[in-house]
Amino acid sequence: MDEKRLLTVAEAARRLGIGRSHAYIYVLRGELESVKLGRSRRVPVEAIEEFVERLRSEAELTST
Repeated sequence: MDEKRLLTVAEAARRLGIGRSHAYIYVLRGELESVKLGRSRRVPVEAIEEFVERLRSEAELTST
């Protein structure tokens, strides 16, 4: 069975280990990429990995 390529914001939040409200904040700020599908927002699975990598890079910059 194929893995989903687009997740709801709530599903993305669960994968990231954050609350749904915080995930929506990141989406609205453009920090977590999303696409509009009808009246719904979806987060590409790849966008989650990019978001985490960006957070890690920012953490490295601030720790030095």
